[in-house]
Amino acid sequence: MATAADTQRLVEIIRDLCFAPSLDIVMTLVAVAARELTHAHGATFVLKDGDQCFYAHENAIAPLWKGQRFPLSACICGWAIHHKQAAIIEDVYSDARIPVEAYAPTFVKSLTVVPIDQQDPMGVIGVYWADRHQPLEAEIDLLKSLADTTAMALRRLNGGDGIREEDWGEPDPQRLSRLEQLERTNAKLRAEVLQRHTQEAELIRLSLTDGLTGLYNRRGFYLMANPKLRQARRQQQSATVAFIDVDYLKQVNDHFGHEAGDWLILGTAEALHRACGSGDILARLGGDEFVAFLAPGTDSTTLPRRLQAHANEFIEENQIPYPLSVSVGLATGDWTEAHLTLHDLVNHADTAMYAQKQRRQRLNIAAIKAAHCWGHNQVNG
Repeated sequence: MATAADTQRLVEIIRDLCFAPSLDIVMTLVAVAARELTHAHGATFVLKDGDQCFYAHENAIAPLWKGQRFPLSACICGWAIHHKQAAIIEDVYSDARIPVEAYAPTFVKSLTVVPIDQQDPMGVIGVYWADRHQPLEAEIDLLKSLADTTAMALRRLNGGDGIREEDWGEPDPQRLSRLEQLERTNAKLRAEVLQRHTQEAELIRLSLTDGLTGLYNRRGFYLMANPKLRQARRQQQSATVAFIDVDYLKQVNDHFGHEAGDWLILGTAEALHRACGSGDILARLGGDEFVAFLAPGTDSTTLPRRLQAHANEFIEENQIPYPLSVSVGLATGDWTEAHLTLHDLVNHADTAMYAQKQRRQRLNIAAIKAAHCWGHNQVNG
């Protein structure tokens, strides 16, 4: 069920769309609202242009496909237009409708696209998440309501059929009443303010985020985890920090190249997402070092095993020819140990991680590469 705040937000956007003076304002309002209503990391506004999908506008944490055109038959937005129904995809890499090569360079892990006018789709509104996400029924309902209102706004602007960029424009101001002109001006100003606030929020987010993995960076980790530590102590709960180090990263870089090393970093981030809960705070401190502040009540003792299991899944799913293993150290502070700072817990977990790494069996990555190349040549031969 949608919250009162979400319902109020939808009412506001419906009002603004009723008086939006141009296609650009409609797209700006809709993209911002779509992200807010679904708590997504990105939204795109796609128009049907003949037998193509035109990605006319986007609002996202990183660039997607704004300005590009794809055949209706070659993209998930085209599928939604053709079938006149929403597409809800929790994992873009396991759905046959998704052209994986177009999504691989992006942050997108999950998506939902909803037709604008289900009876005769003019395009779609798409929302995307950087983590695996199954949207709630209430989020889908809000998105569909937004799409229905968008369809009415587009019909009002375009005055009929055919979605072509050159057809869109401002109606004759002489035909508008004074009240309508004021409402349209207000809608335009609100769209500009929303866009500016969104851009400012993204700048703040980027300053706290690791560019490769999308996890928090060192600054973001301490900013987000310190209040959690204080809260745990107030509630008389212990706090656990995990320090994770990627094994063999330098060897993989040396023998397989730095792109291969990036895959290890991305695989570790993905394993962390899968092994940890929504209340945990995950970060990449830099290089091959990761850290996690675990929510009170988390079974931290099983974390190393869960992490390695998910790391192995990542290797298998992506058919990577070199190993991904991690060394994990844990440090727990009781609520009575008020002298222990978050920095102390991170250092203790780092020490525990190093002790585990020293016990780990060494691997010869050069031999693994040679064996892979030999086996690959045998198959090709």
